[in-house]
Amino acid sequence: MSASESTYLTWPQIARLGLVQASLGSIVVLTTSLLNRVMVVELALPAILPGALVAIHYFIQLIRPRMGFGSDQTRRATPWIRGGILVLASGGVLAAASTILLNSSVGLGIALATIAFLMIGVGVSSSGTALLVLLAKRVEPKKKAAAATCVWLMMIFGFAFTASVSGKFLTPFSFERLLIVSSTVSAIAVAVTFLAIWGMESPASKTQLSTANTDAIQSEVTPAKANFREAFAEVWKESRVRSFTWFVFVSMLAYSSQDLILEPFAAVAFGFSPAETTTLSGLQNGGVLLGMLFLAFITTKAKSQTLTSLSTWTIGGCLASALAMLGLVLSGPIDNVIFFKVAVFLLGIFNGAFSIAAIGSMMQFASVGSAQREGVRMGIWGASQAMAFGLGGIIGTGLSDIARIVLGDPASAYAFVFFLEGVLFVVAAYLSYQTRTQKQTNELSKQLVGV
Repeated sequence: MSASESTYLTWPQIARLGLVQASLGSIVVLTTSLLNRVMVVELALPAILPGALVAIHYFIQLIRPRMGFGSDQTRRATPWIRGGILVLASGGVLAAASTILLNSSVGLGIALATIAFLMIGVGVSSSGTALLVLLAKRVEPKKKAAAATCVWLMMIFGFAFTASVSGKFLTPFSFERLLIVSSTVSAIAVAVTFLAIWGMESPASKTQLSTANTDAIQSEVTPAKANFREAFAEVWKESRVRSFTWFVFVSMLAYSSQDLILEPFAAVAFGFSPAETTTLSGLQNGGVLLGMLFLAFITTKAKSQTLTSLSTWTIGGCLASALAMLGLVLSGPIDNVIFFKVAVFLLGIFNGAFSIAAIGSMMQFASVGSAQREGVRMGIWGASQAMAFGLGGIIGTGLSDIARIVLGDPASAYAFVFFLEGVLFVVAAYLSYQTRTQKQTNELSKQLVGV
């Protein structure tokens, strides 16, 4: 590793990596939101089609550990970021083209759309995993939560800015405009990504490569010799990796399951109009933003070790999210709109705090354990998160439909699902506590060995 790579990233460099995340988000938002709307409204296709395509792009992200392994092998993240954004951008353009093709041939359109969304998933897996690996290796421990906040806020900005600007250029709507806008957004995202990571990592010199090869020969199992299966097995033996993987899956399942049922609950329980439910979504997202910024400030500026502990905030955020879910459950029987809105706002704050704390912990834990396996660990956790998001909408809506049949009341059915999500947050807090306990045990063992 070069001297420049051994130093911590500065805030301007972290912001540049945030531009990469914003670029990823700008392409993804067009494919998962805009094209979804076009397929359902303009083309009058069943809603299950875009839903299945979005699920495909999540489930293909199970390849994230393999992408992370590749980053470990090359010991450089930027080539995987570049390659990933190119695949993602190509998939975005193909997705727009498939939407046009659906207008004339449904079969061919679905086939092309499937390929496009597979490419989108592969591109996100490569760029997203490598980006997190680079942050994990190069961000100062105390700044990890703030860095995660910076990067994720820029991703949200990418969502909002792209949706707003592309909406204006799509008026009046036509399929030709859709392809032009999608191609333009993809091209800009590629250009911004390439410029943002320019010089972030310096190429390994011949001397460094020679030294790495010599070390590989002398070591029994090194990143250069081990294949992916061996590397995965090696990392999966670590108890912290397994516990944190389950934590990521359970917490993100609880986080994502309420996305598709919160607004319908507001409609059936309180009679909210479409405009009012949209405002409700803004209220929740405002809470998420506030929670992220608050946690970034506290963990960076506070002097107390308790206040700067990401593990403490992860556990506390999950338990607080469970209480907010209980507030949603009780809001129906209480029949108070103010109480309901407060619960939604608090849920946003607690979700924002715990999610950034979890990402910061992920960045810290990635470098703990067997050497040169940061990419595999980050890939495992990224795959677990993607699987949770892929299942979250299906499970949330499916359980609410089942509960509606059993209970006979839509509001009670949604409340029942909120209750289950609260239970999942409690389980996630327990799993996070287990990971924290294992960390303390490992540190004590090292101290005893040193004695």
